[in-house]
Amino acid sequence: MRKVLLSDRSLQLLFGPLDENVRFLENLFGVSIQARDSGLVIDGQEEDVTALEKILADFSELVDKGHSITNGDLKSAFKQIAEDAALSLHDFFPKMQLLTTGKRRVTPKSLNQRRYIEAIRANDIVFGIGPGGTGKTFLAVAMAITYLLERTVSRIVLTRPAVEAGEKLGFLPGDIEEKINPYLRPLYDSLHILLDSEKIQRLVEEGTIEIAPLAFMRGRTLNDAFIILDEAQNTTSEQMKMFLTRIGMRSKAVITGDVTQIDLPLGRSSGLIEARNILGAVKGISFCYFNENDVVRHHLVRLIIKAYQQHAENEIRSEDDGNNGKGSKN
Repeated sequence: MRKVLLSDRSLQLLFGPLDENVRFLENLFGVSIQARDSGLVIDGQEEDVTALEKILADFSELVDKGHSITNGDLKSAFKQIAEDAALSLHDFFPKMQLLTTGKRRVTPKSLNQRRYIEAIRANDIVFGIGPGGTGKTFLAVAMAITYLLERTVSRIVLTRPAVEAGEKLGFLPGDIEEKINPYLRPLYDSLHILLDSEKIQRLVEEGTIEIAPLAFMRGRTLNDAFIILDEAQNTTSEQMKMFLTRIGMRSKAVITGDVTQIDLPLGRSSGLIEARNILGAVKGISFCYFNENDVVRHHLVRLIIKAYQQHAENEIRSEDDGNNGKGSKN
């Protein structure tokens, strides 16, 4: 049992609505926490109590310095520190907060998301591969806007392959721009979460933010830009090579995709899978992988992804068992 002294402000923020942060820490570390005399009394295993004491000391220091921390961000940081003892709250606040001057603050919600942000900062080309809802595109757009606001780059280029996911492009109403826009809509959605509509419109009109189909990238050299290729699993081998060779001086590129959601015609291989196999060992290129634990959408999305993965694994096992059975008869 150990007592940890905290400032009144720290205690107030830590307990939050209905003591949710304290209850969260109790479940996370397997300890009991009681408020007593301007502090907390922690009871549990020595190792867990020591780890929690360090977290609380860092938390109190950050709060006393005036850092603003939401309950959601705090719980995400707690969870990641519990998974990686080398981390501290100082690794998240304010270091991992993006867009502090934008429409909202953004912080990584999982260990893989944090590694993704660190990889983007450290490398000029980063691949983010994993299921939908894990923050691949959203965090890439947040990083792009952060770099733009900090004047590290002078423009943002957002692109996607216009590949039908079961629908036919030709049957959509309107001219070519109106047909293409629905495929680019998810990129606009991320922007609207992060910036005011008026600012987005102005930046698009100025050409500071460009959103275009991948086919429009051919023949260009993109200097001083933050470039994002979304839905990269639907690029062909030729398209992926074309995109990667567009990257110019003082530019960063983030390529995101989900290799379980390929909508290419039968017989066409995914440029994302090929790039992963070819470029995995190239220095300066980083590959970050996400899983269902990184999903930040509705809680059922995580369960849906897990169920589909389990189904795919069961089918593979069934095929293997069937092949083994045939072999034994021969």
